[in-house]
Amino acid sequence: MKPGKDDARWERVIAHADMDAFYASVEQLDNPALRGLPVIVGGRSNRGVVTSASYEARKFGVRSAMPGYEARDCAPMAFSFRAGWTHVEVSRVVRTCFESFSPAVEPLSLDEAFLDLGARRSCSGTPLEVAPR
Repeated sequence: MKPGKDDARWERVIAHADMDAFYASVEQLDNPALRGLPVIVGGRSNRGVVTSASYEARKFGVRSAMPGYEARDCAPMAFSFRAGWTHVEVSRVVRTCFESFSPAVEPLSLDEAFLDLGARRSCSGTPLEVAPR
């Protein structure tokens, strides 16, 4: 994008990045034998809630924030895990990727952040062209 009169309209473009199924996807990344299988992270106790469900578990009705006992009823065959340090490590890698798009990254959690695309380093298009990548 060439500097010019249109730059002002992109000064404050905030993108919200929310990594759907992040925790479950990390488990599948860490253990390839789990790929294609229903995976639930969190909700292991009767009072706990699901932090993340793989897309395979979602086919059985499991979703984030669902009570653990309901998730186990929906998908008793699902593999269940606690969130651990691997999730933190992968989140750091993802944050580094976000920082390649913008120096202004505000994390909300391990799997969610705001990026100021108006402050981005990349000159590979407008924020609306960069955001879907």
